[in-house]
Amino acid sequence: MPGLVLFGRRWAIGSDDFVLPGAFELFVRLVWWIGILVLYTVHKGQFNCPGGGLLHSYLLGLIILLASIICALSALVYISMQGTISNPGPRKSLPKILYTRLLLYFPEFIWAVVGAVWVSDNSVQCEKTVINGVIGTVIASWIIIVFTVIGVVIVFDPLGGKKTFYLPDGVSRNLESSQSGQLLYNVKSSATRVWEKRIRLLCCCIVQDDDHRVAFTSIAELFRSYFSDTDLVPSDIAAGLILLHQEQDKMENCPKEPEEVLCHSPASLMADDLDVELENAAHYMLFAAAAYGWPYYVYTNPYTALCKLNGDCCRNRPTDSDITGSDRHNFHFGSILKITGLQYRDFIHISFHNKIYEIPFFVALDHKKEAIVVAVRGTLSFEDILTDLSADCEDLTLEEVLENGFVHKGITQAANYIYRKLINDGILNQAFTIAPEYKLVIVGHSLGGGTASILSIMLRNSFPTLRCYAFSPPGGLLSKSLADYTKHFIVSVIVGKDLVARLSMPNMEDLKRRIVRIVANCNRPKYQILLRGCWYEVFGGDPDDFPTELDGRNQDALSQPLLAEESLMVHRSPSYNALEEEPRLNSPPQYPHLYLPGKIIHIVEECSSRRLCSSDIKYTARWSNETVFSSILISPKMITDHMPDVVLKALNSLSQEHGSCLSC
Repeated sequence: MPGLVLFGRRWAIGSDDFVLPGAFELFVRLVWWIGILVLYTVHKGQFNCPGGGLLHSYLLGLIILLASIICALSALVYISMQGTISNPGPRKSLPKILYTRLLLYFPEFIWAVVGAVWVSDNSVQCEKTVINGVIGTVIASWIIIVFTVIGVVIVFDPLGGKKTFYLPDGVSRNLESSQSGQLLYNVKSSATRVWEKRIRLLCCCIVQDDDHRVAFTSIAELFRSYFSDTDLVPSDIAAGLILLHQEQDKMENCPKEPEEVLCHSPASLMADDLDVELENAAHYMLFAAAAYGWPYYVYTNPYTALCKLNGDCCRNRPTDSDITGSDRHNFHFGSILKITGLQYRDFIHISFHNKIYEIPFFVALDHKKEAIVVAVRGTLSFEDILTDLSADCEDLTLEEVLENGFVHKGITQAANYIYRKLINDGILNQAFTIAPEYKLVIVGHSLGGGTASILSIMLRNSFPTLRCYAFSPPGGLLSKSLADYTKHFIVSVIVGKDLVARLSMPNMEDLKRRIVRIVANCNRPKYQILLRGCWYEVFGGDPDDFPTELDGRNQDALSQPLLAEESLMVHRSPSYNALEEEPRLNSPPQYPHLYLPGKIIHIVEECSSRRLCSSDIKYTARWSNETVFSSILISPKMITDHMPDVVLKALNSLSQEHGSCLSC
């Protein structure tokens, strides 16, 4: 549903978004009105006390005011329930009702002030029950007013008042025209500034330098371009995700599952190779998880972690030359020791220094596998999030690759930082001086997995036997040529429907168009979609079979945009209509397709019950390929499947299962 237009500007709320909040307020107002009516009826002849005359007028006016509000809310909820997301015609009278409801806030505000004055008057000597009732009324009035103001702030669209840049159909845009070009530039700049202010507000607690300002602008441009070609409000996106999840579950329940077809192991890869890599991955995942420090240790040991860390805070304290960055009370280093099981003497270098494009890592000797391990931390701070979101592409020049590839800009800069530390500061030389026969292994999870992958590409020429294990790395990381090149020395491990492993700008564009398509053509009201969707997500059951305009259409027709879809993708909101330039036919895409690094192990959870599984979860692993991760899957586990403890649990389960099979 396009954003609601009130007072001459667009708001981030649709005309069908008033059903649930309106019904809740209607219930509160009805209970309130009945209570005041009972109070007035019981004490009708007992207003002879000092201040009783004003009390009588106040209660009588409040009863009339509440009755008016209840009528307005009833009409508002009823009208908002009509039509569908893409068919707002039956709701065309809603703005008038909304204006009426907003006007009733003025007498309600005045009545709240009158009630507060009456309650604060010490000369009032009426019955205590009446006084308490008025106090409750005043408090309820102010609570509703405050929450209304908060709601208005939330749905306020800073770009809602921008003028539209319309051009007649069939007339090409003359961007050389100074007037049209300047208007286009001004609207785009305004949108970028709005997103930049939002990002600065979210990152207000961190020290901001030139790198931060450049990142803010780059990320603001990314968000501006992504949201510029649709007119959806947040509730439309929520409804679309619910519909996509249920549609996806219906497809998975078909006899021939798409993932079964795509995820079969390549014939050239032996099962023994998979078992060996799973055993290595389970071992090195401990290092990747340990890089998170005390937050991960406390998260996985909530009842005993602090006691254990406090007991060891003064032991094994590293010298200043061994560690960089802040580690108060030795909590980070103590957690790394406990997670990895290593001794202090096994650590070559530990860095907790954290800025944008500069992420923590440590270098340690792994005597069990005879390896020098470089473990890179994943996302844990606002600086790390900014590094993740710096998703522009840049070239990575390599002599070994015939075709130079594209890489994720922010993650590449983080890899460059660690590369300079390892080579220029002589950290790797020091490690190989101590253990010259050991091999080099680079590991990381999430952002750390992506950084470890690009870092291993940079170090591959100097260390030909290098191996890299990337756990749940970002999907938009390497171009196809680089992804193929890394299959010789990088192994990526993905669990289930991990969102991050499927996260790339082309995949996000695909998700946006899927949401627009399914939302625009669903024939059910939005409130029904949200209510049934919440029930389905919490309690499970069979996916709802929502009828859509797609039903009964042949495959050829499905490739053409439907009327409602065109209205949401082409007839944009005035706020965003000017934000997208004419496509440049001869220029490369701003966000080319980027892929996961190396060979991919996909771990899938097996459970008889789709919802509430037993604690004894069974996993299966198979070799996969990058095409499986070319689309974002909607699932309640799309976030939890990315968490390091879930990845470690899955790997340990598979490793133990393989060990038990060997013993048998």
